[in-house]
Amino acid sequence: MRSNLPSTPLHPLYDYLSKIKAFRPNARLYLVNVIISGISMGVFRLLLNFYVLSLGFNEALLGRLITTSSLTSLIVALPVGYLADIIGRKRSLLAGGILTSLSIAGMVIWPLVPVFYVLNVVSGFAQSLWGITMSPFLMENSGEKERTYLFSIGLGLQTLSGFAGNWLGGYLPTWIGSQMDISPTGSTAYGSAIGIVALMFATGLIPLIFLRPQRQEGDERSIFAPIAYAAEHPGLLGKLVGPMLITSLGAGLVMPFMNVFFRSVHNQPDQVIGTLFAWGSLAMGLGLLIAPVLADRFGKIQVVVVTQGLSVPFLILLGFAPFFWVSAAAYYVRLALMNMSSPVYRTFVMERVEPSARAMVASLTTMAWSFGWAFSPSLSGSLQVQYGFSIPFLGTIILYIIAITMYWLFFWKDKPAPQDSPKPSTTTTL
Repeated sequence: MRSNLPSTPLHPLYDYLSKIKAFRPNARLYLVNVIISGISMGVFRLLLNFYVLSLGFNEALLGRLITTSSLTSLIVALPVGYLADIIGRKRSLLAGGILTSLSIAGMVIWPLVPVFYVLNVVSGFAQSLWGITMSPFLMENSGEKERTYLFSIGLGLQTLSGFAGNWLGGYLPTWIGSQMDISPTGSTAYGSAIGIVALMFATGLIPLIFLRPQRQEGDERSIFAPIAYAAEHPGLLGKLVGPMLITSLGAGLVMPFMNVFFRSVHNQPDQVIGTLFAWGSLAMGLGLLIAPVLADRFGKIQVVVVTQGLSVPFLILLGFAPFFWVSAAAYYVRLALMNMSSPVYRTFVMERVEPSARAMVASLTTMAWSFGWAFSPSLSGSLQVQYGFSIPFLGTIILYIIAITMYWLFFWKDKPAPQDSPKPSTTTTL
């Protein structure tokens, strides 16, 4: 039988590039912002915990600050979903970015506990607005054939940019310390580095100014449409959101503290941790870039279940291996496997709901994710002070297994692989 494919072994690469070429102008501008903000947040997430600890505070405060931000995201998620529909995607993305930049700068200007709490409230609102807007924005600025690729490449570029940000964050305090003749692990060095981050993040908002607003369909403008959809489909929404809630409860126990884990358990310096996080971002970014190809081949929910399931043994090694090199290797593999399914599942969720309900469903998924991060870090911080990291890691492992089982039961078991969408008009042939 003669093949219809081009007679070249690079056909999959050409197919991949054709999907990228199909990205619309708004999507390309968004990706430019993703690269700049990814570098900025790579530095910030690495150094923030160290900055707070350098001021004389402990892990319990770190947990409470993370809880404050996530709890805010949880509380405001549904109102923010309506706000995003009212003011539009462009204004929502810009507002979220501006507030994030201001909250980062404020932590350096006013390094006081009450101010940290207030700014984490601001940050939580901004993250909620940004996160809820992102998925509907990408859906509205993509076609069916390239949609999964846009979701995956967007998150992939964010993590690959985080590679540069983590690497830069590992060395930036040392460079600042040498220039100012101060300790590289002191609050001044960390604070100066975070101040640079605020400026970088603000610069990344420039591409968003040139976004062209998309006209919404008439039925999408009804403020009651999301409420009606939720009332008609409570079972579907519970299945879509429930596993994410369980996953977030597990992730919040250990993921915000990985830099502290490698410092306190394996006695690694900032430069090593920054390099480790950088290569971890690279591993995760590469995983995200191949995720849409796997989704095309095997199915979206199949990729979610298999990759997350395979990540669990490496999570066990990460938390309990006695040697740093084993824990570090497990960190890379677990990070790539567990996270590569994230954009695939976001696409899966958005494709299964009506356009008028997308912002509301994005709000619910944000609430589910924020719920775990609102309560788990505070609990974990207290457990770490008393018992170390063993109990938090055990909790994460158990909750991840429960979530993966839920994905399998709700969407894969006894269902044909190609059926990613409930409506024939939007079903993708895999």
